[in-house]
Parts: sequence; C-alpha cells; structure tokens
Amino acid sequence: MEKPQHIDLNGDPFELSSFTMKEIYDAIPPHCFKPSTIRSVAYVIRDYFYLSVLVYLAVTYIPIIPYTPLRFLAWSAYTVLQGFVFTGIWILAHECGHGAFSKSKNLNWTLGLIMHSFLLVPFHSWRLSHAQHHKATGNIERDTAFVPKLRDEWIKEKLGTKASENLIELAELAEDSPISALWHDIVHQLFGWPGYLLFNLTGQKYGGAKGLRISHFYFGKDSVFYKENELGLIILSDIGVAIMIAALVIAGQLFGSWNVIILWFVPWLWVNNWIVAITFLQHTDATMPHYSNSTWNFARGATATIDRDLGFIDTHLFHDIIGTHVCHHLVSTIPFYHAGEASVHIRRVMGKHYKSDTKTPFWTAFWRNQRSCKFVEESKGCEGSGVYMFRNLQNTPNGQAISKKPIDRGSEKSEKKEELKSVISSSINIETRRRLSQSAQLRANLPILAEA
Repeated sequence: MEKPQHIDLNGDPFELSSFTMKEIYDAIPPHCFKPSTIRSVAYVIRDYFYLSVLVYLAVTYIPIIPYTPLRFLAWSAYTVLQGFVFTGIWILAHECGHGAFSKSKNLNWTLGLIMHSFLLVPFHSWRLSHAQHHKATGNIERDTAFVPKLRDEWIKEKLGTKASENLIELAELAEDSPISALWHDIVHQLFGWPGYLLFNLTGQKYGGAKGLRISHFYFGKDSVFYKENELGLIILSDIGVAIMIAALVIAGQLFGSWNVIILWFVPWLWVNNWIVAITFLQHTDATMPHYSNSTWNFARGATATIDRDLGFIDTHLFHDIIGTHVCHHLVSTIPFYHAGEASVHIRRVMGKHYKSDTKTPFWTAFWRNQRSCKFVEESKGCEGSGVYMFRNLQNTPNGQAISKKPIDRGSEKSEKKEELKSVISSSINIETRRRLSQSAQLRANLPILAEA
C-alpha cells in the first residue's frame, strides 16, 4: 500500500527536510558572519544621500514644470523613487535589529532607533517581536507574522460558524472577483503594516487577547509581546516615534502640509506597500509548508520561506532582502552584503529543500498568491502529521485542481543531481547579476560601496 504523501497546492509531493543547522553553519565561509561597521554605515550615508538628492530635485525643479499633467507625473515618480529609498532605510534598520549591522550593540540600537523612528516604526518593540518570528518561523502555534489560518478557522472568520456549503462557495467566488481582490489588496498594502504594529493583524491570537495588550506601542506589564524588563525599551521606542510625529507637525507648519504629504507621507505609504508585499511573498507560496509545534524544528521553520527576484531594485535599493531571505532566516546575523555569497553555499546543503521563484514576476506572484493561498490544512491521508500546506476552497493554484503526483523512487538520485546542478547554476547567475550591479555602482564613482 502506497504511503500517503504531503501534497502542496501545485499538486507536487512535499518531503520534510533533514539537514541540520550545523551543516548550514559549516558550509558558510567564516568571513560571511563578520559585519563591517564602516561598510554598513556607508550604506546608511548612501541611502540618506539618495533621499536628500531626490528631495532637492523635487522641490527645485518639479514646481517649475509648466504643464499640470507633467507635474503630476513628476511628483508621482518622486514618490515611487523615494518610496524605494525609504524602504531601503527601513531594511538597514532591520539589519540593526538583528545585530547584523555592526558588532557594536550600542551602534546597532542607536542607528536602528533613529532610522525606524523616521518611518514611525517603534524600533525595539518591532525588534523584540520580530525576534520571536525568527525563532518560530513556519510554526502555526508560535509564529508572529503572516500566520495562516486553518481551514475551519478561515471559514468561521469569513462566514460564521453556521456557514452552508452554498454560502461558502458563493463567498469564494465573490472574494476571487478582480474588483474585490483589488480592493482588498489596496487596503492591505497601504495599511497592513501599521495595522500589524497597532493591532497585531495577521499575527498570533495570544489566547484571544485584545486592545492595547496586542499593540507594539503598549508598555504595560500585561503586554502579550514583552517581558517586564523590556518595557523601558518599548517606552524609548514610543518616544522616538512621538518625536518624529512632532517633527512632521512642525515641518507642516513651517513648510506647508502639502509639502510634508508629498515629500514624506506618500513615500511612507509606499514603504507600507513594500514591507507588506515583501514579507507576504517571503512566507506565502503554493509550495510553502507550515508546521505544528510537534513537527516543527528551527531548520524546517527557517526554510519555510522563499527567495524571489526584483532585479536592481532589490540588489541595490532593497539591500538584497528579497533574493537572500532563505539565508537570512537560517542565519539572521549575516550582513546583507555577504548574504548572496552565503546563499550559494547554503543551497548546496539544502538541495531540493531550497525554495526559489525567480521566474515569476514579483507582482504576478503577489496577485496569484493573494488569491490562491487562503488557509492551510494537512494533506489527505496525512492527518495528524503536523505538516500543513496552503489551500483554498477550490484547491486550484492556477486553475488546475490538485492531483497527487507519485514519487519515482528509481529516478530519485538522478533528480537530486539535476536539482543540485540547477541550484548551483541559478546561484551563479544570480550572483553574477549581483556583482555586475555592484560593479556598475563602483564605475559610477560611488566609493562608499567598496569593501571596507
């Protein structure tokens, strides 16, 4: 009798990984673990230089454009580009939160607090809850971000406890309509990130806790996130955000509210969009597993994520956070400028368990996964295994119903060899593009990008 298999949303078999974290650490060259303070600070200087140049060009030249439609296009272009830069600054603060920015904790915490406060993020509050996410990635009982619901939970939330099959089917059709999906995505992208910080949207339920207790800004002893000895850091983070809000109010009075809105607020909305989209796609895919606490271990959870490709925007402006996220979850203290090299070695250990989708355009993957990855459940015949795969009510990833694909044991070895060749080839191509990108930067006389 054939043994039941875990089947992903594409209908492909999924196998549990067995490699160890020791194998991962042993495969990574020692220098990849070492941050360079000079190089890290140089990236901060570079990004704030970009920010300043964009502001200068916008306020100097856009107002003198004679035609209103062209001015509108110019301001739109400014907000998009500045949104890229703001997001890069957010990511550098993220490096500080992981201790990957510098060996100095004081420098990490100081610059992280400044950069995240600039974007209204409570640095230490986020840093502490984000650490919990890394410690329990892919664990549906303990993970803290983009925690998928089980099928019954999803139906109950959407339709109530007495939903009939007809009502469920109708709701699925309505939710899959382009207008409904687009509206959901717009709200999700613009306000999902503040919603997570304020109301713990997409996070754990924490026993049904509500109100201030689930806010990242709350510093009471009954907070679901923080220990009593951490509350001082939460207050400090709140002060940082409050100072930035005060600075924005003063800037509005001095320079006009419109200028603050167009120069800072709209790019900030773009940051919200990018942070939600990036994080969602890092942890949501038709091939992505989630685990119960009994089946989960750190290595399995850390690889319940996927690398994607956003070209120059990622490798230059987003500091490679999209293309090296698997590496980041395995060893979050590796500086982003070493993550590409470390990823090449990690993939050789992971083999077929390494997940990457560099062919599907970023926003195509986003639209597809938003509509298809609704909830998780165990595969048929694998009930009680503690392995959950994404599903929807129709179980269709791209219009194709899930079908069980048996594993051909006889060709397994040759498949592994081909997969390893593919992984290495892909790694070389991505790494070549990454180096070319940095070479182009150096040719543009940006010495701050050189090795320190």
